[in-house]
Amino acid sequence: MKPAAATAVLLLATAMASAAAQTAGPNGAAPSRGRSAHAAAQSRTPPLVLPEQFAPPQEAYASFPETSGTAAAPATPSACQLRLTKVATFQPLGTLVGPGDCGAPDAVQLQAVALSDQVKVALTPPATLRCPMAEQIAVWLRDDVAPALADSGPPLRVLDNFDSYECRGRNRVRAAALSEHGRADALDVRGFRLADGHEINLTDVGVSKDLRQKIRLSVCARFSTVLGPGSDGYHEEHVHLDLAERHNGYKLCQWDVREPPPPAQAQATAGGDEAGEQAQAIAAGEVPLPRPRPLAANLANGKPRKSESR
Repeated sequence: MKPAAATAVLLLATAMASAAAQTAGPNGAAPSRGRSAHAAAQSRTPPLVLPEQFAPPQEAYASFPETSGTAAAPATPSACQLRLTKVATFQPLGTLVGPGDCGAPDAVQLQAVALSDQVKVALTPPATLRCPMAEQIAVWLRDDVAPALADSGPPLRVLDNFDSYECRGRNRVRAAALSEHGRADALDVRGFRLADGHEINLTDVGVSKDLRQKIRLSVCARFSTVLGPGSDGYHEEHVHLDLAERHNGYKLCQWDVREPPPPAQAQATAGGDEAGEQAQAIAAGEVPLPRPRPLAANLANGKPRKSESR
C-alpha cells in the first residue's frame, strides 16, 4: 500500500473510534435509542430559567395537591341543608373537629331566618350549629316567636345570640361533662329586637308575662332541654335550648316565668332606718331562694334532726 493511502485509512479509523467513544455508554455499550434522542434534545434546547420575581418558592410546589388537573367537586348538601335553604340564610361548614369529644357533623353558620312574609330575622352574631338544630331554630322563629310578637306589637327582626358552638364543659365548670354547646347542638337566647328598635329580654320580669309564657311553652315543646331563670343559677340572664338525646325521649324544661315584685312598702322611719332600706333593696332585687330539699334529706335514721325540727 502506498504511504498516502495508508495515512488516509489510519485517519479514517481514528475518526470512527472517536465517534464510537463519544456515543458509548459508561460501560462501553451503545445507549438506547430513546436515551440518545433525549440527550440530543437536551444538548440542543437550553434549560428554561424563570426570573426570581416570577419563580414561586419550593413551599408553593409542595402545597400543590396531586390531582389529575380537574377541580375537586364541592360537597353534596345534606337533606337537612336542602330543607334549610328554603327558610334560612346560612353557610355550610362541613364537619367540625375540636379537642376531645368536641365537634359536630353537618354544621352550618346560621345567619338569618326568612319569615312567612319573606322578611328576614338576623341572628346576631351568626350561630354555629348542627344543621338539625339550626333547622329547629328556624321553624321555632317562623311558626312560634314571630306570630306571638306580631300579636303584641311590632314584628320581629333580630334574635340576640348569647352563645352557640363552644368547646367547654357544662356551665363552664372545670372537669364537668361536655356541654351540648361543644357538640354544636345548643343555643343560648338572650332576647329579641323588634322592628321599632325595642328589645325584649326573655328573663326580664318587666316584659309581659303572657308573652314570656307563650315563648316558654313553645320552646319546651320543640327542644329537649330548656334552662332559664330558676333552673340552676347559671341561666338567670338567658335561656338555654338544645336537642340532647335522652333515654325514652325524656325532656327537661326548667324556666320559671317570674312576675314583677310587689311595690316595696314604705317604712315609717323618720331618720331612714337602715333595716328598712335593706328590706326594700331585697324586695326590689327579688333574690331567688334555693329549691327546697327532699324530705328524705331532712331525716336522719327516720328521726328529724334537732337543728331542723324547730
